[in-house]
Amino acid sequence: MLIAMDDVTAVVRGSAYRDSLAGRTAVVVGLARSGVAAARLLRDCGATVLGTDAKPIETLGADARALVTLGIRVVLERDALAAVRRADLVVVSPGVPVDAPLAAAARAAGVPVIGELELGWRATEAETIAITGTNGKTTTTALTGALLSRQVRPVLVAGNIGTPLAAHALDFPPDGLVVAEVSSFQLETIDAFHPRVAAVLNVTPDHLDRHGSLAAYADAKARIFANQTSADCAVLNADDEGATDLASRTRADVVWFSRTRLLSHGVSLRDGVITARLNGHHEEIAPVSDIGLRGSHNVENVLAATACALWTGISPEDIRRGIRAFRAVPHRIELVRELDQVAYYNDSKATNVDSAIKALESFSEPIVLIAGGKGKGQDFAPLAEACRGRVTRVVVIGEDGPKIAAALERAGIPVTRSATLKDAIAAARGDTRPGGVVLLSPACASFDMFDHFEHRGDVFKDLVRQLA
Repeated sequence: MLIAMDDVTAVVRGSAYRDSLAGRTAVVVGLARSGVAAARLLRDCGATVLGTDAKPIETLGADARALVTLGIRVVLERDALAAVRRADLVVVSPGVPVDAPLAAAARAAGVPVIGELELGWRATEAETIAITGTNGKTTTTALTGALLSRQVRPVLVAGNIGTPLAAHALDFPPDGLVVAEVSSFQLETIDAFHPRVAAVLNVTPDHLDRHGSLAAYADAKARIFANQTSADCAVLNADDEGATDLASRTRADVVWFSRTRLLSHGVSLRDGVITARLNGHHEEIAPVSDIGLRGSHNVENVLAATACALWTGISPEDIRRGIRAFRAVPHRIELVRELDQVAYYNDSKATNVDSAIKALESFSEPIVLIAGGKGKGQDFAPLAEACRGRVTRVVVIGEDGPKIAAALERAGIPVTRSATLKDAIAAARGDTRPGGVVLLSPACASFDMFDHFEHRGDVFKDLVRQLA
């Protein structure tokens, strides 16, 4: 074991916290996946639960509609104001801003307001590794979970990765390890959340339409360290200015990772080999050639996952085997098919400019890029610059397609405008020569045209597979 796992002072968690919910009244605001999981957990613990959403119940998903069969009343948000003021607890979903009217009304009435992440973490007693960052957190979380599956402790991969922690908190054993992807939205509504390892991969502009500024966004990310102590570990990217700026905001032992320079304390590269230097130990983990993922950004993700996994005492040999076996998760530079000597890639998870740029940098082949959606207040000039010399044409779609097109055209990048994703694929196919790549890497959120980025990616894959 390269990093110590000392005991820390516990807050009320596990069975004691679950017992405290019995007989309480709780309101869950927002009934997507996280809200449904929170409502079910609260009901299973004996609380009286009211669920509320901005949408009428008949327009919600099947899981949300099914809450009524559990005795959970579901009402519109406009009809829940009195209930939140009388509640013992209000749980908000990540998509609900912290200053939303119901959350503000609850706080004004002295009612505690937390998020689903906090609720799920309190309901279990397992130690937690939490991973955040503007980009790469899903791949890093999935890889960390895959690495840790090679040791004896049970592992749960949950959080923003698509599986709410609250959905499994009641069944997960206290001696297990939770590996949680956490977003800035989730971190805004934590209270006692205390990860033993907290990793920040990078901090670049994103969600500025909600946070208002890059500084406020960074503040939200820094909340991952709020309850850490000197007995904990913070994993930070030494190559990213936004991440390094957060080092002074944690009391935990900082373990750095770097793709560009050899570190005296951390995980980095030496002659093409992942190398860990921690607490006086020097371990060679795996050659970079073992990484089965495209792009230098994925080398950074592997370095971060290695640092997180080493904290548990897993052997370098098991880490090496895990790295070698791991492949890209869906919607992250995912090869869909090759047709007429053209490769089609789904990178629907690229919901911001920086992520799309990293995808572009992963290819040496000529690219026709499909981009666009809900831009979240971003500046698209850096995307235009990244397209130079790599992209032969960009096909834009969605609400902010015109803004992207304007930035690209100012930079002299050829642009085609399409009304639908199906039209965009047809246009991209017509403009791609043999040996080239069609890449869906939108640089935008999906909510203008799709339910979520997975929906967008799945539609893209279906359409590409239908090509004759």
